[in-house]
Amino acid sequence: MPSSALPTFRNLPLNLPKSRSEVMTLWANLGAHDAVCFDVDSTVVQGEFIDELADYLGVGNRVQQVTKNAMGGNMNFRSALRERLNIMKPDLKSVENFKLNNDLILTTGIEELVKDLQRRKVEVYLVSGGFQSLILPLAKQINIPESNVFANKLLFNSAGDYAGFDETEPTSMSGGKALAVSAIKERGEHRHVIMVGDGATDAEACPPANAFIGFGGNVARESVKNMCHLYVHCFSELLNPLNSKSNCEFSSRTKMTNTNSISAQNFDQGKCPSVVIR
Repeated sequence: MPSSALPTFRNLPLNLPKSRSEVMTLWANLGAHDAVCFDVDSTVVQGEFIDELADYLGVGNRVQQVTKNAMGGNMNFRSALRERLNIMKPDLKSVENFKLNNDLILTTGIEELVKDLQRRKVEVYLVSGGFQSLILPLAKQINIPESNVFANKLLFNSAGDYAGFDETEPTSMSGGKALAVSAIKERGEHRHVIMVGDGATDAEACPPANAFIGFGGNVARESVKNMCHLYVHCFSELLNPLNSKSNCEFSSRTKMTNTNSISAQNFDQGKCPSVVIR
């Protein structure tokens, strides 16, 4: 994404959802001039690409612990990103070899869901704290244009050695997904933007997002259940939102605006296949 000017939080939603039915109705009525932003790691794909790259580089255990701390909200995101990359030191050749030797693993139902949203003229974005070089091939596979990908950029020197990351990218900082969503709302003049993801950094995007849907199909995080407006376990629940009954949970949302939280209404949890390997 262009990173020359970081947006301020404009066009904040006046009201956030107060019930499960409100969230599902908002989702069901998305159309032209609306947008959905998906996190990538453990949401669009199974697992964490950063962790998988670390495994490939032989430092998986050390990096995975930092990732857990970051996704659990226990560490400043930029500090965690810097720490992981300093452990990994991924050079250009290693990154390219990783891309060639590792197939994409998509979460079951994501391709169908993206197609359904696009059929309804909803703009679909990927907003990730991961790396553009790994995410762009995935975006192409599920028909999301490069211009709709907000992610971090690895930097290399003339010899191809790791030289840091672009710290002007909003997704490289704590709260950066909120900045990305704000930019998306302004750029597309979207009426409604919904964030979908599995982690604490996704919750930070609402507001300015109009709602945050937590996803637990790959990893279920209790902290996210307590921060989202709606929690789903399968993307199929969002394909038929008004008919979905058993697998969704309306969660108590801890708002960054210090408004009163909403009493949780729990629904029975169901199970579905978590991934499809392509």
